[in-house]
Amino acid sequence: MYKRRSMAEEQSKSRITLDEVRHVAVLARLAFNEEQLRKLTGELEPILDYVAQLTSLDVSGVKPMEHATTLVNVMREDVVEASLPLEKVLQNAPETDGAFFKVPKIIGGEEDSAG
Repeated sequence: MYKRRSMAEEQSKSRITLDEVRHVAVLARLAFNEEQLRKLTGELEPILDYVAQLTSLDVSGVKPMEHATTLVNVMREDVVEASLPLEKVLQNAPETDGAFFKVPKIIGGEEDSAG
């Protein structure tokens, strides 16, 4: 389990240990060798430093938001209209089978595409 470190520990050179990175990798079900774990530990350091900068910001006057922009649902009335005629729907289809689009079979392997 991750334990909170003291201020002295946080001000030391390394903010995250190799064991912590290994633990997070296990939780995320990721397999890394020791070299990759050491590299990730070094790559996580600047990220943690940046997060530390963000946590020191005063956001008391900032209104919480869910999105960066204002979202507005644009809805239209659900009006029943006449459908396109079948000939018009199928006019650009490369192949048809009566009133249906004819498409190649894609499920299965090469042995399934012969029919």
